[in-house]
Amino acid sequence: MEKVIYSESVLQTENAGYEFAGMLKAGDFVALNGELGAGKTAFTRGIVAKLVPECAASVHSPTFTIVNEYEGEGVNVYHFDFYRLKNEDDLYACGFDDYFSRGGVVVAEWADMFDAGWNGKTYTVSIKKDGEKRIITIC
Repeated sequence: MEKVIYSESVLQTENAGYEFAGMLKAGDFVALNGELGAGKTAFTRGIVAKLVPECAASVHSPTFTIVNEYEGEGVNVYHFDFYRLKNEDDLYACGFDDYFSRGGVVVAEWADMFDAGWNGKTYTVSIKKDGEKRIITIC
């Protein structure tokens, strides 16, 4: 399955994440790729809004914390940012693998930094800038 979505605003990017989240279930992995400022965190905010609505307002990039956990009444979302990780040792030292056993959806920004076999069902989401617009490709 490949789906292409065109977004002209942050809100549309969030809505794309929200709609996409309807197909996610615990154990799934979402590999988010795109340059700085492409909209990876906005797309994740939409995912969280659908799966853990009580946490949607608090979604921010986990660049410095490596992972943000959004837990509530729905399916938990574990939001990673691989940007600051140097190698796969760093990836596994932060407990990345352990999150799959916690029964949530794992979302990782900058997932293309690692060529790893991800656990569970994997969706790849690429966001490309085209001026002020975004082209979101979901595979």
